Amino acid sequence: MPSAAPILRKAVLPVAGAGTRFLPVTKAVAKELLPVVDRPLVSYAVEEAVAAGVSEIIFITAPGKPAIQDYFSPAPALEALLAERGETHRLEVLRAAVPAGVRFSYVQQDRPLGLGHAVACARALVGEEPFAVLLPDELLRGDPPCLAAMATAWRRAGGNCVAALEVPAADVSRYGVIAPAGPANDDGLIPLAGMVEKPAPEDAPSNLMLPGRYILQPRLFHHLAAGRRGAGGEIQLTDAMAALLAEQPVFAYRFDGQRFDCGGKAGFLAANLALALERPELAAEVRQLLAGLTPAADA
Repeated sequence: MPSAAPILRKAVLPVAGAGTRFLPVTKAVAKELLPVVDRPLVSYAVEEAVAAGVSEIIFITAPGKPAIQDYFSPAPALEALLAERGETHRLEVLRAAVPAGVRFSYVQQDRPLGLGHAVACARALVGEEPFAVLLPDELLRGDPPCLAAMATAWRRAGGNCVAALEVPAADVSRYGVIAPAGPANDDGLIPLAGMVEKPAPEDAPSNLMLPGRYILQPRLFHHLAAGRRGAGGEIQLTDAMAALLAEQPVFAYRFDGQRFDCGGKAGFLAANLALALERPELAAEVRQLLAGLTPAADA
C-alpha cells in the first residue's frame, strides 16, 4: 500500500468525435452539447469529475468545436442582463454551469486516430501525475458518483483503476470487458489480468464491461507514444492499458449505478426521460405525456 494517498487533480475528457450517429443535428451542434433535459451531455461528466476532487478539466477537442469552450466560459453580458431583470434563479443556474475553482484547458486532436491518440494529446498538460479519463457519451448515475467512489478506493490501493459494470452475458460482444486475476480485495477492487475487446460470449472472461471511467498513472503515455495501431487501425486506449498491466497493477471498481449510453439515440432518449422523471417540477407532467403516448393494452 502506498505510504501517502495519491492525489487526483486532473481529468481528460475526449470530445473530438464527429457525432455522426446524431446527424444531421451534429452538423451544426457538437454532440457533447446536446441537451439532457436542460444541461448539455458533457456537463454531467464535468460534474462527476468535480465531485471526485478534480480541479482541472482537459478537453481533447477538434477543429470547428468552439461552442464547448464557450459553454464553460463566463458569460458576463448575459449575467448582467439577468441581474438587471431580477431573474435571480436563472442567474444562479447560469453561474453554476461553470464550477468555481475549476480550470478548463483545451487541446485539439488534429487527426481522428482513436481514443488512445486523443488521451495522448493531453500528455503535456497532465505531466507526471495520475489523471482520470471520462468518456462523456457514458452518462453514469450513482450515489456516490462513479468516479468519486473509484477515487476513494484507488487512493488506498494505488496503481490504476477502471470502472466495470455488469451486463447480461449475451451482450458482452458489444463491449470491452475485464479479465479478473482474482477476487475483490479489501478495498472492493478487482485485480485485473487483462481486458478483452468485444469477445464472443463463450470466450468472455467476465460479464463486466468498461463504461468509460479510468484513473491512470502517467506511465500510460509511454505506451501510447509507441503509436501501435489496434482495432480499426486506431490507437486504442485498452491496448496501451494492456501493456501497462505488465508494469503496474490495474484494478476494477464494480459500479452498481445506472448507465446511459448517450452515444446512441435510444440511450440518449432514455437518459432524458430518466433524468426528467427525477425532477419534481417535471415528473408529473412527463408521466402524463408518456401516458398519452402509450397505446392502451387492448387497442
